Amino acid sequence: MTDFTNGGLETDISEEEDGSVYLSIGDLMSGLLMFFALLFITALLQLAERDEPKRVVIGNVVEAMQSKNIDVKVNPDNGDISIRESILFDKGSAELKPQGKAFLRDFIPAYSDVILSKPEFDKEVSRVVIEGHTSSAGDYKDNMELSLRRSASVTRFIFDEMKFSKQERFSQKILAAGRGEIEAEDRYDKPSDRKVVFRFQFRSEEVGDKLRKKTSKK
Repeated sequence: MTDFTNGGLETDISEEEDGSVYLSIGDLMSGLLMFFALLFITALLQLAERDEPKRVVIGNVVEAMQSKNIDVKVNPDNGDISIRESILFDKGSAELKPQGKAFLRDFIPAYSDVILSKPEFDKEVSRVVIEGHTSSAGDYKDNMELSLRRSASVTRFIFDEMKFSKQERFSQKILAAGRGEIEAEDRYDKPSDRKVVFRFQFRSEEVGDKLRKKTSKK
């Protein structure tokens, strides 16, 4: 008579051991999923916290421009302020029009008041880049030179011809740059491409870029 008792017992034990292994792997996978979910949530919270000062600055700039009826286009995502060429310059010229000077006398004090109204805003905005832009009509080199002369013309006017309460502190943040037709939307003469842009450089973004560069090198 054949004895199946031991064989059956061994089979049951083996199945129980396999079940324990499967259970352990399942617990491990659940733990890993939970860990990565927490990492993801933490990263989102850190990004939101880092972007908070930037969003507050931009929101205050938008409110200031609207409350004072200043005719500019504000990008709600990055705070870029676009001023139409027709307001500041004649076509093809880098000399500020009387209308352009009057506009800057209204715009610059209101703009600088927001940036320098609070220490945290002053700290967050490391630079204000004044960029000249052109359409793609004409020679590329000529467009680049014109855009740079226009940004320099606006910068000199702020430095030399204006008087406002935060002038010295605001002037320390200004950087003039020419962009030419680099950001022109179409390959023809589009008036909306001819503009001067006041662009923020945010300290939180600079810190984030440095961290990303360090991480990528590891």
